[in-house]
Amino acid sequence: MSSPKGNRQRVPGLHRRQVLKLMSLAGAGGLLLTGCAFRPLYGTTASGQRLQDALKAVEIAPIPGRVGQRIRNELIFNTAQGGNAATPIYRLDVAIRESETAVLVEVTGDAQGQIYVIGANFKLVSLKDNKVVFKGQSNTRAAYDKSFERAADGKQVNSLFSNTRARVDAENRAARTLADEIKTRIATYLATA
Repeated sequence: MSSPKGNRQRVPGLHRRQVLKLMSLAGAGGLLLTGCAFRPLYGTTASGQRLQDALKAVEIAPIPGRVGQRIRNELIFNTAQGGNAATPIYRLDVAIRESETAVLVEVTGDAQGQIYVIGANFKLVSLKDNKVVFKGQSNTRAAYDKSFERAADGKQVNSLFSNTRARVDAENRAARTLADEIKTRIATYLATA
């Protein structure tokens, strides 16, 4: 005759009370985690202000160059949501660096494609005391194909207009992606500050 106690599985090295205590602590820990600092990104900030209003109070400093201007315009539109900016509390300084890498290089030395790379160092400065409250780095890349034409003598030559347009499109895509990433990281900081 087997006893009902014989069918229970045991955890090696632990008694029944210890197992029950661990299970109850795990349940309480799960309840505690649900009430900690997790909050929706686009809800209210830790201070109770709407995140959209906090983002509108970020002044975007000028960024040199065509791509820098494109990043700045994207950031302004993303933070102010196309509306009027609020009285600035913070200033966002962004420094960019650009490079380009050839891919699919033929024996002749012509590259079939390029990868445009842009990196940024950014810092959020409090205008009240001119101190850096948040800083970070971001990188992105955009690939594009190069076009070739046949010259009158039959040789293959670069299509200047097509290649210029393809590079500008790659720069614009990379600028938009970089601005979105910077805005998200700034929003994350403002949501918890």
